[in-house]
Parts: sequence; C-alpha cells; structure tokens
Amino acid sequence: MEEVDRNPKSGERPNVGIVIPTLGTRPEFLAESIASVRDVGAVFIVLVRPTDALIDASALQLVDHVVDDPGQGLSSAINEGLRSMPEPVEFMTWLGDDDRLVAPGFCLAVEELGNSTASGVFGQCRYIDEDGSVIWLNKSGRWSVPLMSFGPQLVPQPGSLVRRSVFEEVGLLDTQLNWAFDLDLFLKIRRIGGGLAYVAHPVSDFRWHSGSLSVGGRRGSVLEASQVRQRHLPRVLRAVSKVWEPCLRFLILRAGSSMNRRLGASS
Repeated sequence: MEEVDRNPKSGERPNVGIVIPTLGTRPEFLAESIASVRDVGAVFIVLVRPTDALIDASALQLVDHVVDDPGQGLSSAINEGLRSMPEPVEFMTWLGDDDRLVAPGFCLAVEELGNSTASGVFGQCRYIDEDGSVIWLNKSGRWSVPLMSFGPQLVPQPGSLVRRSVFEEVGLLDTQLNWAFDLDLFLKIRRIGGGLAYVAHPVSDFRWHSGSLSVGGRRGSVLEASQVRQRHLPRVLRAVSKVWEPCLRFLILRAGSSMNRRLGASS
C-alpha cells in the first residue's frame, strides 16, 4: 500500500509513529484501536498483517502504511513495522489490535518526551473488558520502574513511547521472546540511561479478555518475564534471585486469576 499522510490536524509529517500488529481475527477491536490512534491526530500508523488477512476497507483507510507480517512471531511483526517508519518519525511504539489510546493523556506523554531527555515515557493504563467497561486503573507511577528488576512488570506498554534512536541502539525487540519483549525493552532502556518519564494520566486502555496473547498465555508469559528479569540482574544477584522468583511468579499468577474471577462476576 502506498504511504499516505492522513494526519487531519497538521500539514507536516508526524513525528510519532505507532505500529498495530494484527491477524485480522478481531475486526471490531481493530477498528476501535485504529480509530483511537487517529483521534490523537499527528501520528503515522503502520498496520502489520498476514498477507491473507481480510481487513475491513474502512479500517485500512485510516492507516498510513501496511506491512506484510513475516510470520515469525509478534515481536518480529512489530519490528517490521518499526523499521518501515518514515524518516520524520522520532518517537515510536506499538499498540495491540484490541487495545486503545486515550488521546488527551497520550498527547501529554508525547509532550513530556519531547520536552525531556528521557529515553521513553509511559502513563496510566485502564484495564477494560470486552465491552470496553473499565475494570481497573494501573497508576503505579514512577516507582514501578525500579520494581521491574525485582518484582512484577507494572510499567504499562500500551501508550508508552520510545525514542527512535533508543530502539535503534538496543536493536529493536528481542525476537526470541514471545511475551516479555516489552519488559526486556524497558530493562535495556534503564541500562543505557535516559530513563523512563511518567505522566500521571490515563494514556491507554488494555483489553483484558481470553483472546489476548498476554492473558491467554498467562503462565508462559509469567515464566518468560521471570527469565528476562534474571538475565538483566547483575551476575552476583542471579543465583540469589532463584529464592524469590518462584514466590513472585506464584503471586503474579494469583493476581491474574483474581482478575479473571472479577471479570466472570461482572459479565
């Protein structure tokens, strides 16, 4: 597909780019996701999809560029989209095809990153059910950044934004990871310096449902995140981490089960 700048609010090419990877199996969620990004305004949208995926024409009209999914996993699909961003794009991220941006908060995140020396920025994330009703608000804040190394991953990826130069420095996403490539990215950002800035506003909606990759593969996701945390620890702490990591994995799985029960009660 030909790249077209459809930014309705500016005659300039946008400096923010968002990749939306999809299999095309959730058209109603995908339409919401794309519309939420377009509501932000100055954003270049790249859709990554399998060549045989059937995408609604009205959704395709709202994206700027379509890329073929190489079929080597989600992180590879996202990387393909990130590589295809045009030169003016300075800040990049990805958004699940069932998640949404919250325009006012995301615009504040863009402003924060543009006015700081931070490597990336994140904000609060609303957890929603299949119908879009808010279940919970993740407003863990700045303290969740140091916690990543030793505790649960509470830095929301949806709505986060990273400098293009930082993506290039760390080599994009680790394609060997199936679930925890966002945690791996954030830990790499901490290591290279610059840090993660925070805005105390909802910037995104994460849809919690059984079809979600991170929800449906909860046990595998928790185990992989544990392995990522351990490999980023100083060597002297890796052996010691084997003491607390099993307990941490158990608690994270319990929290996920609690969320599922809460959804069942509210449905």
